[in-house]
Amino acid sequence: MECRHCASPLEKPGDFCLVCRETNTEAIVLEAGRDRATITMLAGDDEGTDGTERTGESASATDDEEEILGETTITTTPEDGENEVVELRNFAGLIGDEIRRKRPEEVYAGGTRAVIRAVREDIHYPFYRVDDDDPVQAVLERRGNRALDVVETPPAEKIGGSHTTLIGGRAGMNAIHTVADHPHVKKVIPGPIDAGGKGSQSGLRAKVTRADDGGNVRMLIRDGSSVQENRVVTTARDREMGERIRADLNDVLADAEFQ
Repeated sequence: MECRHCASPLEKPGDFCLVCRETNTEAIVLEAGRDRATITMLAGDDEGTDGTERTGESASATDDEEEILGETTITTTPEDGENEVVELRNFAGLIGDEIRRKRPEEVYAGGTRAVIRAVREDIHYPFYRVDDDDPVQAVLERRGNRALDVVETPPAEKIGGSHTTLIGGRAGMNAIHTVADHPHVKKVIPGPIDAGGKGSQSGLRAKVTRADDGGNVRMLIRDGSSVQENRVVTTARDREMGERIRADLNDVLADAEFQ
């Protein structure tokens, strides 16, 4: 495949061009299984590719506004016991290497949570969960319908308000930071703590509730009999887009084992 900007040859479809320093892949769709992962590269406009095919990779075009540049498959042999930690980390590292060489603006992922969690820890790109029978098509439709601003402020700087106490100690702060790290979250405003709730023995849990008309959501943190409601200001402009962010945030919290 050639670079879509300067026509220089690329080693793999969708690679970042080292000649003109331009990105060819705008988004990555990761379909993660425990023993096999498929990475699909999406372009951001209707420029074409040369149709080159490689072992384990393909390049093709669609009629969508964004085209599919190609896909790469990475496999592993799952291990058991003590070896599983190293094997999973190595698998995630291989996936991360492929994503980094594309330098996408964002990554969409669906499939096995353990693999997705490991990949999320290995890369530093805006990361979204997508659950659908055809994740690539779902992402194409989703990206075609959205226009959300990305907030690059560090998570710690997004937390503010008059209530500075968080329930759950370090775990509560980690849950808040997990939500604040989302690229479409502007600010997290902790609320007062209600200690009169029903007790729970399941440890700290966090959940994001339905979006309001302005696209903002609420994050409920429960720890024992204490409950704290935190306001989350997003870049969404309506309830529909806020609901997409809510779903993303709950997936992130589930990946971080807060649900």
